[in-house]
Amino acid sequence: MLETLVRHGNFGEDYVRTLASAAGLFVRAYSLERDGIDLGIRFPGRVNGVASPGIEVQIRAWPDPREAPSAAEWDFTGITEVQFNRIAGDDFTIPRYLLLVRVPQEIGEYAEFRTDGMLFRHLAYYWSGRDEAPVDEPSPERHRSVRVPVANVLTVRSLRALVCSVRPQDGSVA
Repeated sequence: MLETLVRHGNFGEDYVRTLASAAGLFVRAYSLERDGIDLGIRFPGRVNGVASPGIEVQIRAWPDPREAPSAAEWDFTGITEVQFNRIAGDDFTIPRYLLLVRVPQEIGEYAEFRTDGMLFRHLAYYWSGRDEAPVDEPSPERHRSVRVPVANVLTVRSLRALVCSVRPQDGSVA
C-alpha cells in the first residue's frame, strides 16, 4: 500500500513538473519538505514589475475523488490541520497553493499512449488558502476539508497565470 501511495505522489509531482516545463517555468525542489512545500515554481525573468515571480506548492495526489454536494467543488479531506496551516493565510512572502492531482487507482493507467502522443491521467486542480484563516491549535491527527473549485483546472495557461500574477510587496505594478 505504501509503495502505491509513493507512486501516486511521485506521479503527482511529475505531472506538475511537466506542466511547468510546458509553460516555460523553472521548477525547484526543496531538499527537505519541512515547511509543507513540495515545489517552487518561478518565471524566468521580469513580469508585472517583479523579477522572477514565483509560487510555492503543496502537491497531493488523489486517487479517490468525491464531489462536494454542489458538484462545483471537490471536497478534499487529505490534509491535516498542520498541513493546512502551511498554505492557509495571506502572510506568506511567496504565494502558496494546494495542487490536487487526480490520479487513476491503477498505476498502469497514469498515461495513455496514442499515435499522436501521450495523454496523462487525470486532471489537476489548484486552490489558494490565501483567504482562509489558519486553524488555532492545529493537530497532525485531525484532517481539514478543503473545497477545491472544479473550474480551477491546472493547465499550462493557468499555472503560468498563477506565477505571473505575483505583485511587488507594496502592491504597486511597475
